[in-house]
Amino acid sequence: MSAAIGNDNGPPSSFATTLIDLMDRVEYRRVTGDRLDPVYRLRYEAYRREEFVPINAQEVVRDEFDDLPNAYCYGVYIDGQLVSSVRFHHLTRDFRKSLTYSIFPDVLDPLLDQGKIILDPGRFTADYNASLSFPALPFLTLRVATMAVQHFSADYVLNAVRSEHGAFYRRVFRSFILGEARHYHGLSFPIVLYACNISEMFADLLRRYPFFRSTPEEREMMFDRNENVRAIRPSVRLAQRLAEMQAEFA
Repeated sequence: MSAAIGNDNGPPSSFATTLIDLMDRVEYRRVTGDRLDPVYRLRYEAYRREEFVPINAQEVVRDEFDDLPNAYCYGVYIDGQLVSSVRFHHLTRDFRKSLTYSIFPDVLDPLLDQGKIILDPGRFTADYNASLSFPALPFLTLRVATMAVQHFSADYVLNAVRSEHGAFYRRVFRSFILGEARHYHGLSFPIVLYACNISEMFADLLRRYPFFRSTPEEREMMFDRNENVRAIRPSVRLAQRLAEMQAEFA
């Protein structure tokens, strides 16, 4: 991914402006219990391409963490076509279940014991052709977790990834290594645990990547379990205008 994507010192880059324009074509959809949801098929296609999972008759990938009460799963659609997906878990002192927690409980327990709120994104998958057509797809997808940071007042966001993916999270989210490489059953490669401290980087993240901005109304639709809305349009343009107005009168 090009280093030009992140503009650490100056105003938002042309990349950011282009991505905001692309969001006019984007829609987020929640996965709400359908065991054959297209998101699970997308996972299967992505993992089979890398031979991470065996062939199965249903051609879906689900696990025991999909049905937890603290799990939130979403598909990202461009022009009505599913292009990527992500799932995250909301970890608290009183509820400590997620895929990453099952691998690094000794690392995460001290933070949760302090009452810290942790988000654990995972199952980040993308359609192969869409990833070629839309290099910004990781940002569109991880915007879900960025919105969740504000909705759940999170203290930390985890990134359990292969070591070669760590540079992306260090650069974009100022992530640091929280746990050294470990293996998870079913995967052929080790996972390194990164984390970002929200209080130290969130304001700067929104400055560098304004397409991560959202309105309270969009976040409510995305994460409120009582909402009947499955398809959510990004509110980036409105959120950006509100931020500019606040800066003007500050």
